[in-house]
Amino acid sequence: MTRLSVNINKVATLRNARGENVPDVVRFAIDCERLGAQGITVHPRPDERHITRADVYALRPVVKTEFNIEGYPSEDFMRLVCEVRPEQVTLVPDAPSAVTSNSGWDVVANADFLNQICLRLSEAGIRSSIFVNADPAQVRKAAEVGANRVELYTKPYADNYAKDREAAVAPFIAASQAALEIGLGLNAGHDLNLDNLEYFHRSLPLLDEVSIGHALISDALYLGIGETIRRYLACLAD
Repeated sequence: MTRLSVNINKVATLRNARGENVPDVVRFAIDCERLGAQGITVHPRPDERHITRADVYALRPVVKTEFNIEGYPSEDFMRLVCEVRPEQVTLVPDAPSAVTSNSGWDVVANADFLNQICLRLSEAGIRSSIFVNADPAQVRKAAEVGANRVELYTKPYADNYAKDREAAVAPFIAASQAALEIGLGLNAGHDLNLDNLEYFHRSLPLLDEVSIGHALISDALYLGIGETIRRYLACLAD
């Protein structure tokens, strides 16, 4: 079964626009789980422009499925996650000023650094996932540095889906096969939506998890969060 983890960053962005607590990020996470989501993802950034450190602490006791925290593994970020202890930490190479993730790690070039990070997470009892491009060499290196999973950066797939979906998904199939051959767990995320998710899932049937935020929250403006989660889960049905 491929699990759906809802990234709630955009809910925090809306809340922060007024400086109050509407919408309530914690209540929204609880409702997402009640409506069928199998995980909650957040990506706290140093400037706290959406999810804040306080949100991370408030969410930890209420998330009952799986809590996934994404971020660049700065010392401040690592102190936060080792204290909060989510089920999973997804390591991304974003600069602090990045609007959104736009590439995976060059794991080969950053092997020593990522090895120390993965070791630290393992010692804290936290599953590690490294955000990578659809490149079998990077996937294999992620296993070598001690990651438990990789998350495939799927924007290239989304960008090319309408033009030629078979060609668009081919590199991801190759990357997924590399992960499966070495026993590495497999996640995916970025620009997956109701148009392209079902085909991606059928092409990578042993995917462990997808993390979806912007498209899902945007769909919820029209469909409501309950119907939106239902439709995304339907795309992941076996």
